[in-house]
Amino acid sequence: MSELPLDQVRTLLSVVDRGSFDAAAQELRLTPSAVSQRIKALERRVGRVLVLRTKPARPTGSGEVLVRLARQLVRLEDDAAAELGLPAPGGGNGDGSGRDAGSGGGAGAGPATTLAVAVNADSLATWFLPALSRVPAELRVCFELHKEDQARTADLLRQGLVSAAITASPHPVAGCTVRPLGSMAYRARATPGFVERWLAGGPVAQTLPSAPVIVFNRDDDLQDAFLRDLAPQAVPGPGRVRHSIPASDAYVRAVAAGLGWGMLPDEQAAQLPAGTVVDLAPGRTVEVALYWQQWKLDSPPLAALAAAVARAAAGTLTAPKGGHSAGTQ
Repeated sequence: MSELPLDQVRTLLSVVDRGSFDAAAQELRLTPSAVSQRIKALERRVGRVLVLRTKPARPTGSGEVLVRLARQLVRLEDDAAAELGLPAPGGGNGDGSGRDAGSGGGAGAGPATTLAVAVNADSLATWFLPALSRVPAELRVCFELHKEDQARTADLLRQGLVSAAITASPHPVAGCTVRPLGSMAYRARATPGFVERWLAGGPVAQTLPSAPVIVFNRDDDLQDAFLRDLAPQAVPGPGRVRHSIPASDAYVRAVAAGLGWGMLPDEQAAQLPAGTVVDLAPGRTVEVALYWQQWKLDSPPLAALAAAVARAAAGTLTAPKGGHSAGTQ
């Protein structure tokens, strides 16, 4: 493959981000025909279809590779501009969207830059946000957070939609580095009233599989993983009530309201008034290992964020203990 013309790569990024050739033409101040010609020329150069001509336009697998490259180039250009005190090239903000994050900050202030990060809901609700406040203010970073199950955050990295992510995978996405952060400990919890109503008829290993349960979404395997460990031979009753509540704070409130039992991270359970919930199986936990993945770029804002996340994780998460690793919120 010969050298890729940057104008063609940037045009591909604009088509994907804006969702159509016409919208990309407006952003780039070109005619739709010129945009189409650039995309076709790029496709001929790499010998593959890069964009699905749908509404909205979507990248193919090969297109995602070049979209990620384009975002990384924008990130590097914006970082260089910030260090030199120059306006961001093309008025962009570093995430490849072309949106202006604004300069502000008074005379001499560099352009603000955006870091798009994928985070799982429970980390976002507990330890992650304080990490953002540790990034030096002089770097003028704007954070664009994407909430997603950590089993899927790596997909956002592959698509080039984010430059960093908290993931459940220790295997780095192509073009990324990976480092372990630690693990979140989850315990099965319910209200005392729920225990009296649903679990008083025998050992918890016998009664829990048929009791109403709360899950985060269809991908949430924490509760089932706990049951498999607690009672390997137990089969949940066919009529078991299974609530789905896809919001971390609301999930905790649902357990605290007695709607069902659920796996709560220690950090969130500790925030409830004493006695609101009880541990259904003391000593038993599900450990979910988390990893930080980011683009392999020499980017000061990205490096500062990675350091801040590592410090925050070290103060909250525990080292993986070789226990179960399951999908979580």
